[in-house]
Amino acid sequence: MAENIFLEVVTPGASVISEEAEIVIAPGSEGEFGVLTGHTTFLTSLKLGALRYKDASGKERMLFVNGGFAEVLPNKVTVLAESAERRSDIDADRARAARERAEKRLAASSEDIDFARADAALRRAVQRLAVIETR
Repeated sequence: MAENIFLEVVTPGASVISEEAEIVIAPGSEGEFGVLTGHTTFLTSLKLGALRYKDASGKERMLFVNGGFAEVLPNKVTVLAESAERRSDIDADRARAARERAEKRLAASSEDIDFARADAALRRAVQRLAVIETR
């Protein structure tokens, strides 16, 4: 059996993940990337999306990450995310409501609407829902 890699996901407010993983797949700003033990060292920015990994027992896990950076070392992946939520911590009703609010704001033709902010809220809500709906 191959060695595991240590995965750590932290946000400004908390440590979200700190455990061994067989593989880590993250949403890099230039595209999704996968990491196994012994990987070449690199540093990259992340876009919002799903971070997937197999824990030490082989169970697939997923969480939502909202941007940040990933440092990959041969035996460790450290993700410094603006925010991150485990799949089990995402409130589906709240994410659906956020998606609906953002869609309504974007559909409005008012000059009072901050379209960039509404678009960002919509993208976060859609990604959160994708994480909880993926099996």
